[in-house]
Amino acid sequence: MRKIRFLALPVLTVQIGFPFRWSLPVRPMHFASDNASGASPRILDALNAANRGYAMPYGADDETRAAEKKLCELFERECAVFLTPTGTAANALALAAYTPPYGAVFCHEDAHVMDDECGAPEFFAGGAKLVGIAGRLGKIDPAGLSAALAAYPRGLVKQVQPAVFSLSQASESGTVYKPAEIAKLSELAHEKGVAVHMDGARFANALVALGCSPAEMSWKAGVDVLSFGATKNGAVMCEAVVFFNPDDAADFLFMRKRGGHTVSKARYLGAQMHAYLEDGHWLELAGRANGQARKLATGLSKIHGVRLGWPRQINELFVVLPERVNKGLRAAGAQYYDWGARGLPQGAKSLAKGERLARMVTCWATQDSEIEQFLDIARKAAG
Repeated sequence: MRKIRFLALPVLTVQIGFPFRWSLPVRPMHFASDNASGASPRILDALNAANRGYAMPYGADDETRAAEKKLCELFERECAVFLTPTGTAANALALAAYTPPYGAVFCHEDAHVMDDECGAPEFFAGGAKLVGIAGRLGKIDPAGLSAALAAYPRGLVKQVQPAVFSLSQASESGTVYKPAEIAKLSELAHEKGVAVHMDGARFANALVALGCSPAEMSWKAGVDVLSFGATKNGAVMCEAVVFFNPDDAADFLFMRKRGGHTVSKARYLGAQMHAYLEDGHWLELAGRANGQARKLATGLSKIHGVRLGWPRQINELFVVLPERVNKGLRAAGAQYYDWGARGLPQGAKSLAKGERLARMVTCWATQDSEIEQFLDIARKAAG
């Protein structure tokens, strides 16, 4: 297995003024998003190689064809594969392929398609309605989906018609659905004539956490179409829409073109995806990201006053921080997101006075030294 190369990072010196003072060398501590890292050197090498010479445009190049073939092999069946530069395009166009303008898309109330895509799913579907479903720790359970489907009976003219069920793997709370859970939800959706879409922005991280095969976590569990993510896991910008029944993709070439996501020099997308999948590189990257999150979670859970909001499963962890620790980390330049009280089982009541919930995300490039420095500052801040 080829080793992952890391770029040298500058060493900074900071002065902590609240509520204590000391000086120490600090490396960048980026735990805000796995979108913040650069690209895997192997993928950059592939882009550089693809840059030589000429290639046919719009996906008629060898790299794109090789990437499409790799994805079919990965999922153990013939699929219709379409590369896009963004996850928003992958999600919105995939949903639009199954949703009429008067359709309903069922998803978790905190799903990325609901909260973070600026209405793109509704726009590309020509006005379809997203229906949010509550669920603990970012996941929808069968009872919640059944209730939502029952509230939108097919044929009732005054309401949008049930069209697609979208689930996120992993969820916005960093939790994962086991294949049996996906299969149960898919069964409920299909019984009502509703297609199943999976937002797999962190598909690789979830797969590594579960230890199953890509097929078991997707079409074998009833998923009809997958937004397969690579950008968060080491690509520059590349995602794929994977239709497990190619007949469902009959119009997708036109939809992608009309939506402005048919890339002229598509070889650069194909080169990224091909290198990402070659020799299991994508799983190597995800495994490292998950492992670094495990180290961070283990260290934080040993610090006085700090606790995990819920158990870590992938490369995201949600941490309850005393304000003293939060301010110490912020003053040292640590990057992570405040998360309000989203996902906590009892909402805001689970946070005591002076506590906050933070989301921290590791990536393939997260170094041990960043984690050690972060934990050292948190320990000292905790007193």
